[in-house]
Amino acid sequence: MGRIDTSLPAGPIMTNPIGEPDAAGSGAYPCLILNADYQPLSYYPLSLWSWQDTIKAVFLERVNVVDHYSHVVRSPSFEMQLPSVVSLKDYVVQNRNPAFTRFNLFLRDGFECVYCASSEDLTFDHLIPRRLGGKTTWKNIVAACSKCNLKKGGRLPKDAKMFPARKPYEPNMHQLQAQGRRFPPNHLHESWLDYLYWDVELER
Repeated sequence: MGRIDTSLPAGPIMTNPIGEPDAAGSGAYPCLILNADYQPLSYYPLSLWSWQDTIKAVFLERVNVVDHYSHVVRSPSFEMQLPSVVSLKDYVVQNRNPAFTRFNLFLRDGFECVYCASSEDLTFDHLIPRRLGGKTTWKNIVAACSKCNLKKGGRLPKDAKMFPARKPYEPNMHQLQAQGRRFPPNHLHESWLDYLYWDVELER
């Protein structure tokens, strides 16, 4: 059974019965973080905390425990099942404008080149080239693989005869969240699935 050694200044370390570090000490048992309305804070990347950060938030009374793992941690003064899902007590407003970043641009375009649908070696392309006055904005930038970017060069789409499959737009947080649902992570604990809108079959 796992144990927490609270005497160590570097933070608690979980050990197995023979005194060696348990998997929980190396990133296992992540916890799904829900907003106060029981919606995930983020789908991509999925809003997760380490078990250590989750326990701190529980003791600081910042979250409500919704579900938990069967794994138990102990110290001389308490025993606790590791939370697998928690919800924030204070609602975090999600209507802010997304940051204009490379990651969010790729997420908007589904991590695919808008010209050939390749997901390899992605970069970004100015529909109206900068040499022709094109700006680096949501509505003028698209995800493109290096091959298509090189092929199009500094030309307009009509001159290069290369037209994006999707018209670029400035997304809001809800649109990026919807895109994020298309990319579930490799690991999904069964206790998370009631709060995620993915069509994922439970393991038997």
